[in-house]
Amino acid sequence: MAARAKHPLVLMLCGAALLLQSPAARAMVVERIVAVIGERPVLWTELLRRAGPTRIQIRTQTRDANVIAVQEQEMYKELLDRMIDDRLEEQQADRAHIGVSSDEIDRGIANIASQAEAQQGRSVAVQDVLAEVRRRGMTDQEFRDEIRRQILEGKLIELRVRPRVRVTDQDARAAYQHWSQELQEKQPVDVRTLPLRVPSPYTQRQIDARMALAREIVQRARSGTDFCQLVSEYSDDATTRDTCGSRGPQPFAALLAPIQDTVRATKPGAVADPVQVHVGQDDAIVVVMNGGESHVPPFEQVKNEMQQQALLEALERARKQWLKELRRKVYIDVRL
Repeated sequence: MAARAKHPLVLMLCGAALLLQSPAARAMVVERIVAVIGERPVLWTELLRRAGPTRIQIRTQTRDANVIAVQEQEMYKELLDRMIDDRLEEQQADRAHIGVSSDEIDRGIANIASQAEAQQGRSVAVQDVLAEVRRRGMTDQEFRDEIRRQILEGKLIELRVRPRVRVTDQDARAAYQHWSQELQEKQPVDVRTLPLRVPSPYTQRQIDARMALAREIVQRARSGTDFCQLVSEYSDDATTRDTCGSRGPQPFAALLAPIQDTVRATKPGAVADPVQVHVGQDDAIVVVMNGGESHVPPFEQVKNEMQQQALLEALERARKQWLKELRRKVYIDVRL
């Protein structure tokens, strides 16, 4: 995009910065512009003020100066991008004569306290919320400004974005599939395994022989033989022979990828076909029994929640598209 003449406000800020410098410190930058949106600048001090809580979080997680520098630089870029969106939304709100009152901000903070109370199971007052905000490095006014931005964005989404969105039953089912997979990966599962090790190096004949034995074990289990008895009789994992092949409930994501795929395709309580996996320096043919600890409710039971989830996801996609359209209509110069 062709360069434009500097706006008088930009020139005034630059001139003020020069006047504030002492003769002995001419090279020191007192203020600088990190972006220009239309004719309005975003100042470095504005960016620093918004970044305060995140900077504190970064600096409490590590003392490595290089790591801090990299993480903060990435954070500044993401935050500046968000601030540009905020400015664009403010412009749209001004044109639509949309504002946010102090009462709306107060109610927003009260809602946060109520949600925290429901989640924590104890009394949470507004003052408790404000105390936590201060602990994280924000002033009360900065927090109120953030709540105002969120409420304003919500109003704009309802006015400009919501009419673009239509959620179908197919969208809800897609949200359900994504949610159920995440639920399975996060919830503990009790998977029972019966590994038949094949020490390296091995021949194809050895693999075939262990696989044939594994299929025989699966057939016996499906015919009614107790799985614990089979584990005690055949398992090469001495640590789980006394626990029916179980290591106790563990996160689904902690399982080996082939075991994950097998569990997904196996009903609770059922024994799957044997699968070959790599364990340490050896391979193993593993017989898997799905313990069935993870429970995902059927779609019809959570249909309303999935429709709401699909709506939120569709609104977010439409919001991003709307902001892209706004950016194409406005001069934006990022100087960070």
